[in-house]
Amino acid sequence: MIVSAPKLTIITVCYNALELLKGTAASVERQKSTEVEYLVIDGKSSDGTQEFLKSSTVVDNYISEPDKGLYDAMNKGIQLAKGQMIWFLNAGDYLYEGGTMATILKCIQEDTDVVYGEVMLVNDNREEQGTRSDLSTQKLPDSLSWKSMRFGMVVCHQGFIVRRSICPPYDDKTFGLTADIDWVINCLKSATTIVNTKIILAEYLQGGLSKQHFKRSMKSRFKVLETHFGFLSTGFAHIWILFRAAMFKLKRLGKSSY
Repeated sequence: MIVSAPKLTIITVCYNALELLKGTAASVERQKSTEVEYLVIDGKSSDGTQEFLKSSTVVDNYISEPDKGLYDAMNKGIQLAKGQMIWFLNAGDYLYEGGTMATILKCIQEDTDVVYGEVMLVNDNREEQGTRSDLSTQKLPDSLSWKSMRFGMVVCHQGFIVRRSICPPYDDKTFGLTADIDWVINCLKSATTIVNTKIILAEYLQGGLSKQHFKRSMKSRFKVLETHFGFLSTGFAHIWILFRAAMFKLKRLGKSSY
């Protein structure tokens, strides 16, 4: 039974991904408490997802209806959530094992605006490949602010938990596939108390729309960062981003990377 004002709402957005959703839900159930609400926003799947949601004992509330895409569904999740903080875990992403949830809840105090941490990348066989900081050029900073985002998404979406009252809707009409970067920056701009958990929060299943459409997302990312940091600053930052990526690729030849 959920208390009237849960500390945390976990939101999973999905569409025709029943088996992935089951795994995510099971990972939440293993650590769920009365301080946690679990929502699923489904795009009216035809693979048995609706039947699963109706019978699930871990899903506290859900929507199953057509949507206008990923970010439209995520905005529905924000509107439906009751928790003080919200956390998006996609279908296929798992809450990291151990005492992860207990650590998160301990970090959420009355003045906490953002809680963040590392993610572990896994392949389709759920084999750990390494943390995002290990396998990419984006290193999770010890201290996070909106200015940390000048060189891109330094914190993974699945490693970012934010107070619901300060988070805006995702603006995918302006920023397309990289609306998540704009969203994180805006959340950080509104945040005062930002807590680094210093642990791995989630297993992140490699892939995602921005990775599948890399060139389009690069253009969108420039637009996001230009909006927040200005054209010249973003231009110089992208020169460094491209150089850093090339050096990292050479360094990781023959090794796993993200």
